[in-house]
Amino acid sequence: FSLDWGGMGSSDSGERAWLLQSPSVDSVPRPELEERNQNVSPLGAVFIVVNAALGAGLLNFPAAFSMAGGVTAGVVLQMFMLIFIINGLVILGYCSVVSNEATYQEVVRATCGKVTGVICEVAIAVYTFGTCIAFFIVIGDQLDRLIAAMVHSTDSAAAGPWYTDRKFTIVVTAVLVILPLSIPKEIGFQKYASALSVMGTWYVTIVVIVKYIWPSKNMSPDYVSTSSSSWTAVFNAMPTICFGFQCHVSCVPVFNSMRRKEIKPWGVVVTLSMIICLFVYTGTGVCGFLTFGSTVSQDVLMSYPPDDVAVAIARAFIVLCVVTSYPILHFCGRAVIEGLWLRFRGEQVEVCVRSERRRRILQTLVWFVITLVLALFIPDIGRVISLIGGLAACFIFVFPGKAALSIALKADKELACLISKGSSFHSFGAATAKARSPLNLRSVLGTIRSS
Repeated sequence: FSLDWGGMGSSDSGERAWLLQSPSVDSVPRPELEERNQNVSPLGAVFIVVNAALGAGLLNFPAAFSMAGGVTAGVVLQMFMLIFIINGLVILGYCSVVSNEATYQEVVRATCGKVTGVICEVAIAVYTFGTCIAFFIVIGDQLDRLIAAMVHSTDSAAAGPWYTDRKFTIVVTAVLVILPLSIPKEIGFQKYASALSVMGTWYVTIVVIVKYIWPSKNMSPDYVSTSSSSWTAVFNAMPTICFGFQCHVSCVPVFNSMRRKEIKPWGVVVTLSMIICLFVYTGTGVCGFLTFGSTVSQDVLMSYPPDDVAVAIARAFIVLCVVTSYPILHFCGRAVIEGLWLRFRGEQVEVCVRSERRRRILQTLVWFVITLVLALFIPDIGRVISLIGGLAACFIFVFPGKAALSIALKADKELACLISKGSSFHSFGAATAKARSPLNLRSVLGTIRSS
């Protein structure tokens, strides 16, 4: 991380991803990188944390507010969860200091044991895998509307030429753009992708707010609910909110890259960062929901007409952000898989470059093909968000809670406050992870508890 707002720099996505990977993936000493990474100012850290949190999940917040039962329920739930989210980030910083580890998975491994560490690495791999599927779905959604706008089509159901077919456009974009960006060993060439992603999400928020204040004549909201049908319905929005605010995996390296690795300034950084994200997500969620009511799409931009120029620019921004974000997420997932494989084989980092290249290309192709095929046959992004939102809850609540409990139990003194926080995080996160996930995570959580 080399971004410093004082110097108007930009965070290096390649360095970020390198810091997120398993330490067994790359044993080549990089003292110059470590030296640069120890020089991030508090303002620079705020920008990086905001960048890590904001992303494609922004598009799902209006639908999350609809599922929660309205603006009041959505905002209250978001504020309540934000308390846990901020405290979880502070706990991770504390655990990083105690364990002297610089990545999320290594902090969990050092504090909770090898079994939980392996479960954490598998969860990271599945989370990045699911997010890559969601990225392909977002690309298909936005390209559909962009192409419709270019051919001046207002009927989304009308059949167009073969080259405008959704599956064709996703495959072409994936093969010609995303795959070449995903194969290299390092992705430092995407140096400015992070800043561009933040700009794109802010622009989407501005467009959604402006369209609510000055709506088009052909847009009228459907039924706007003011309360939930039941108190349990509120929790349906939790996976989406977790997916949106999940930056915990990448924030441990951010903490270790700060000039002052202390809990107090770190608490200020994460609090300010989450408040910024709160305004962005709340603005998009509230205005998007009030604009379309209960008929709002899972991807809010899909609810707007295809011929709206401002929205078309927002779609182009989202496509560009997703195209540059996929290789970063894939890099992190591939690195974790590589680390798991080397640990399973009991091998040190391969010295043979040819063997590493062959393994990397094979891993990339398998990852790419499976995520692409699944995205082609899962057009509803809501289903993917339900899964990865449940895993995001594990990163926000379960693993930090268990790490706090483990440290408290190992310490030879009373840490009642830390134990209380750890217990609440563990229980609340377990419930959140299972709220709407299509998978049965009970066995996974049971393994975590028993470890």
